[in-house]
Amino acid sequence: MRHATPLPIDSVDKPVIWTVSVSRLFDLFRDITLEYDDLATIEPINLGFDDAARHIRERMATERCDAVIAAGSNGAYLKGRLSVPVIIAKASGFDMMQALARARRVSERIGVITYQDPMPELAEFAATFGFPIAQRTYATEEDARAQINDLKAAGIQAIVGAGLITDLAEEAGLTGVFVYSAASIRQAFDDALEMARLTQLESGRSRRVVVADTLRAKHGLNDLRGDSAAMEALRQSVVLYAKSPATVLIQGETGCGKELVAQAIHRESPRILGQNRPFVAVNCGAIAESLLESELFGHEEGAFTGARRGGHAGLFEAANRGTLFLDEIGEMPLTLQTRLLRVLEEREVVRVGGTRPIAVNVRIISATHCDLEQRVREGRFRADLFYRLAVLRLALPPLRARQEDVAPLAEWSLKNALAALGARPHPNLRAEVLACAPLLQRYDWPGNVRELRNLTERLALYLAAEPLQALTPAFVTGVAPELVGGAGTFPSSTTPFAQAVPGGATPARPFASPTAAAPESATQVLARLGGRRDAAAEHLGISRTTLWRKLRAEHAANSGSFE
Repeated sequence: MRHATPLPIDSVDKPVIWTVSVSRLFDLFRDITLEYDDLATIEPINLGFDDAARHIRERMATERCDAVIAAGSNGAYLKGRLSVPVIIAKASGFDMMQALARARRVSERIGVITYQDPMPELAEFAATFGFPIAQRTYATEEDARAQINDLKAAGIQAIVGAGLITDLAEEAGLTGVFVYSAASIRQAFDDALEMARLTQLESGRSRRVVVADTLRAKHGLNDLRGDSAAMEALRQSVVLYAKSPATVLIQGETGCGKELVAQAIHRESPRILGQNRPFVAVNCGAIAESLLESELFGHEEGAFTGARRGGHAGLFEAANRGTLFLDEIGEMPLTLQTRLLRVLEEREVVRVGGTRPIAVNVRIISATHCDLEQRVREGRFRADLFYRLAVLRLALPPLRARQEDVAPLAEWSLKNALAALGARPHPNLRAEVLACAPLLQRYDWPGNVRELRNLTERLALYLAAEPLQALTPAFVTGVAPELVGGAGTFPSSTTPFAQAVPGGATPARPFASPTAAAPESATQVLARLGGRRDAAAEHLGISRTTLWRKLRAEHAANSGSFE
């Protein structure tokens, strides 16, 4: 039986699933969709990569989607860029064997091209059965095209792969053998259907404006990278704290990875059966007080002007039987602190405008960059709430306190940044990073791991533009002069960016060197970028939360208040 008989579902409450595909996979998705019409509302999106991500994000602002199905490089691209669960259709081993058999009827020599990672089992298969297979991997469409041309030059006539690969192979005059079978696509639809139902059940269709992921935590213990004693102690604490349902207070500087640690505790917890319990995150400092109350506790219909018809479940209800992560808890207004304390004590929540208590079973993990005990002494944070939130405490080490982790983190981040740009790292990248280690370790890293990641993304941009450029200390300081105490400047015409311009012309610089004028304030950067806070935060190399604090401080300095 292909899929279990579903429970009766009202047509209005059917799961909403969007399929994202291009090329011949679109036709296969369309054919399978007909079999699931009675189980879900399924809509095809014939777009790929950035176009698909932008289209989905725009529609999700006003429409509901419970899960997305995609495949191959398209699916991998979307998975890290959408808040909705992305189910990636995967070809089975049987699919690959069938595809190889079809390809063998065309050519004795066969090429297999996969996205990013090779298949080691294919090499074993080829060696065992004397079945010549040339494996290649790709990161971008241009990379895939180059791999196909290399295989063609080597005399290979049949290439096995996903839709993009088979289309490009046929464009090059070769035989493209599509690897996906209908059975594998049906399995992806089954997985998406189950994920969509869990999304409905666990999260109550929470608002994605403030919820990082209402169904699952994306990161686990393995994402807490670093071999230093401090990081090893942190990982041990995460495993230990995950065994208890007690509240956890995570303290650390901006960019240390507080939410990463919260997600790891959630995923390691034995109460998270199958990791399907919800992990709901909200930034207490980034939402207006009136809105935050409604988002946390929910509201009844007619509770206030503009209240949602039929009422609205809050984040406590969405996180029921899972974890609610309260980021920047120190920014929570005193009036809401009182309500939060009552929920923690009574284990029940009353919606705004309501009288009926709703039982909730939620583990609370909170985080802050500030000294909460000092705020308690100043009367800005309730002492009883502080002790209720801080049953278990974790202090995250800043990056400067674990210098031995800087080089490995830089190497790992740089590889990821290069892969995102479709570029391959130098074979001797590790040695080059180690040569730059003294320079990187002397820097204080006020933005911690986030700042290091931002730096590697900047370096990757120039390395991808000039693949022959070595990663040397001089090159790094040219791209990031702040490492040696200088003001951040746009790299000079001797950097790879200028050399990559056709004809050798020096490109126009997108912003003036800060050494020529006073540094821009956060308010000025935000205004220059048209009010786009994501772009302003990225330009300044800080998080949106830190940007919000800077804007508040600048506004207070200028007017004595902040709205």
